[in-house]
Amino acid sequence: MNILNTKKPSSRREFIKAVSTASVALASTALSGSAIAKAIEHKPRYGMLIDTRRCVGCHACSISCRAENNVPEAHHRSWVEYTEKGTFPDATLHFLPRLCNQCSTPQCTSVCPTNATYIRDDGIVVIDPEICIGCKYCIQACPYDARFINPETGAADKCDFCVDRLAVGMEPACVASCFNRARIFGDLNDPNSEISRMIAKNAVTVLRPEMGTKPNVFYIGIDYADEHDVRFPNQHIRVTTHRDDNKRR
Repeated sequence: MNILNTKKPSSRREFIKAVSTASVALASTALSGSAIAKAIEHKPRYGMLIDTRRCVGCHACSISCRAENNVPEAHHRSWVEYTEKGTFPDATLHFLPRLCNQCSTPQCTSVCPTNATYIRDDGIVVIDPEICIGCKYCIQACPYDARFINPETGAADKCDFCVDRLAVGMEPACVASCFNRARIFGDLNDPNSEISRMIAKNAVTVLRPEMGTKPNVFYIGIDYADEHDVRFPNQHIRVTTHRDDNKRR
């Protein structure tokens, strides 16, 4: 690009004007190059924030997930657990949306003998059904009971944040269908994203942090209890998973 005018300035004023114009042009070029380099350098890390205070247990997320991903009957990529807790008249009903936690250090990838389960550059854990042999090692390794064998493909299956929708700029189906905005999806590496801002100003937690898998699914207002929780002696606690023919957790 020819930034400087090759015509010789006829006066000192024209010379100063030419130098000023060139300086602005060079600065603009440098800024553009810097912006491009920064955009190339940035790598997104996708995650989800679930505000259980806003969840009403309507199962719209589960239904939309099933429709979007052709999930076979009696299996779920996304589901909502109900926890009944307390004694009359102080009883509560709590809703806990569940899905693959998209861990940064997942146990499922390390046990896969064919590398069918792997982490994408954007942090999403996916399964290649073409090379999955259905050995179920990943199912046993997952601390969140998030995987199942798809009876139609014979391969392991789970939530993948609807990667096909992400590829065309759409949100995961469960996020798009949540009428009460209980789910927020976005780039955890972008401090200005909605999910990053919400995590920064709210107390959040993850499921089973003691496992060390570093989940990228976060919760606000979680109440994770089961029938064996010693924190609630002599209280009625019942958990219904709404998974695999309504089995209990």
